[in-house]
Amino acid sequence: MITLSIIKADTGGFVGHSAVHPDMMAAARRAVERAISSELLLDGYVASCGDDISLIMTHTYGTDSQLIHSFAWDVFKTTTGVARELGLYGAGQDLLSDAFSGNLRGMGPGYAELEFEERPSEPVLCFLADKTEPGAWNLPLYKTFADPFNSAGLVIDARCTRDSCSRYTTSMRKR
Repeated sequence: MITLSIIKADTGGFVGHSAVHPDMMAAARRAVERAISSELLLDGYVASCGDDISLIMTHTYGTDSQLIHSFAWDVFKTTTGVARELGLYGAGQDLLSDAFSGNLRGMGPGYAELEFEERPSEPVLCFLADKTEPGAWNLPLYKTFADPFNSAGLVIDARCTRDSCSRYTTSMRKR
């Protein structure tokens, strides 16, 4: 099984809350490259959204892995150190506790993890957001997967024939 872990934290803002300093990104990328070469990670990517650094990683340790969460915590401590050296805004803002207890639950960083059986072609799409709520994705996800104007599969699906759609609309009007 492969585990996809996306872990993000605000460890210091460049130009207020709007960006991550390039030196912080470089430090995180170096750490991820070391983790890949030491075979802790199968693959990894460092991204940013607003002033959050996101570590997008694949590994074989399962969800809530102390090894992976500890690695992410160490990366965020490193980027916090870079932010402090540069005198950036809110250095270490999401590192609420210095005592790492094995996983990131209840601490400042946010994370999502998914364990799955890898297939030959396994594209993954990661939505990153800062200063918003999960509902921010409602319209784009609807437009992508449920709007027949964007999703041809819905137009040709036998379950979405004119008769079934009109029955649905009629039942909705009766309510």
